[in-house]
Amino acid sequence: MATIASLHLYPVKSCAGIALSGAVLGPAGLESCGVADREWMVVEATSGMFRTQRQLPRMALIATAIADGALLLTAPEMPALRVPLDTHTGKTPTLAVRVWDHACKAFDEGDDAARWLSDFLGAAMRLVRFDPAHRRLSSPEWTGAVEARNRFSDGFPILMISEASLADLNDRLRKADRAPLPMNRFRPNLVLSGVGPYAEDHLDTLSGEGFRLRPVKPCPRCPIPSIDQATGERGPDPLDILTLYRQEARTGGVVFGQNVIVQTGIGRTLRVGMALAEEWNF
Repeated sequence: MATIASLHLYPVKSCAGIALSGAVLGPAGLESCGVADREWMVVEATSGMFRTQRQLPRMALIATAIADGALLLTAPEMPALRVPLDTHTGKTPTLAVRVWDHACKAFDEGDDAARWLSDFLGAAMRLVRFDPAHRRLSSPEWTGAVEARNRFSDGFPILMISEASLADLNDRLRKADRAPLPMNRFRPNLVLSGVGPYAEDHLDTLSGEGFRLRPVKPCPRCPIPSIDQATGERGPDPLDILTLYRQEARTGGVVFGQNVIVQTGIGRTLRVGMALAEEWNF
């Protein structure tokens, strides 16, 4: 039986995540303490274009926490940065930003946050927060009649991977005389145990009391899994191994994990150790 092995929230896109014992299913994915997944994003100061570990691998070293009514950012040899959660109440977002091909206006978190990020990342950056009044939807080509909202995620609200899938990849890496990889290289929100390798590819739905999750699209992988999340340094890219057996025709990419939407159950809580009922699409 599928069981929730771990839950992870990434308050700032491409920065370190937070392991949770429980998370609420919000309109745009997992939430904790009223904060949604990928609610903040780092953008270039002049263009407003989003930036991730693809361009700035040191972003992996920025740890995140939600405490005392604030987003807390810490990084090596940097003072802690506190970003209050209630700053923008009743205000209108003003900064034009872009994530992939989607443009919108976001809340600018101010010069102190911009200076902190710029000093640590070595380039002029700003921190922005998503406006929850804005509707950014996943592609209906994959979600059908369900309107799946996002904050600043790449395109879907939840990423799911099974422990068995990673174990299979690591077996292949070992046979190629390569080091195994931890799950955090793939930055999932929901990790499953109790299912076989790549079983997530064949799940139609996962459900619990009052909620139903639906995998809708295999996740094409970028080079971020080559970045050591503990050091921010690039290493061997597992894509060369994944390419041998994880090519996917519909996406045209090398896939690992499944993008998931909330079909029903906004406001329900997921917990580590929770058993989920499975429906399959073999």
